[in-house]
Amino acid sequence: MSEKPYTRTELMICVAARLFEDGTTCFIGTGIPMLAAMLAARTTAPHIVPVFEFGGTGAILEELPRAVGEARTWHKGLSALGICDTMEAAQRGFIDYGFLGGAQIDPYGNLNSVVIGDHDHPKARLPGSGGGNDIGSSCWRTIAIMQHQKRRFVPKVDFITTPGYLTGPGAREAAGLPRGSGPIAVVSTLALMDYDPETLRMRLKAVHPGVTVEEVIENTGFDLIIPDEVGVNEPPSAEELRLLREEIDPEGLYI
Repeated sequence: MSEKPYTRTELMICVAARLFEDGTTCFIGTGIPMLAAMLAARTTAPHIVPVFEFGGTGAILEELPRAVGEARTWHKGLSALGICDTMEAAQRGFIDYGFLGGAQIDPYGNLNSVVIGDHDHPKARLPGSGGGNDIGSSCWRTIAIMQHQKRRFVPKVDFITTPGYLTGPGAREAAGLPRGSGPIAVVSTLALMDYDPETLRMRLKAVHPGVTVEEVIENTGFDLIIPDEVGVNEPPSAEELRLLREEIDPEGLYI
């Protein structure tokens, strides 16, 4: 294995992988969430059941899928259905976790992957929702994986693609979403965040090695809750890096 130092992307993948709970069903998005799921399946959560938007459920991820609808998302899987069946399973409460990304996130965990700026006259038009709304609305717990920049961590997202806690306590339930559901964590290139149980606002939980609390604050566009004690995430182990570089993403598509 190469002895080069780990990157922030590799660290982010490792921190996210450690959040997978063994024996649960997990909705996996394209890119970094796939790497995190594959790493978790090889380390701390060997019995997770990955679910992909276009119908692959329970695939054995021997090779990194390029997207959520290609053949590797069905490889040796439990079922190969379609997008309607998959979304129905989530709506029925059968999918525990959803791992998502986005261009913007706000203090209540709402995600935007549609537009930057005004919807009808945007500064930039993004890839769109895909299954982001369904995952955030129907999975019991969601985890966002994002680059940590002030322009991404904003006071209010320009468009709500994926609902977090909307405007605060009680808002999800008022919108008809399941009680007890919602975002539980954000893994960024700088830190791990969770949500205050009373206000449902984002809270700093642990910084990455070499990152200061001040650096996280400087790169966050809203008032992040800072507890009295902030932890430090464990760096990637030699085995985690070997798995990422040699088995999961040997072509360096994401790392």
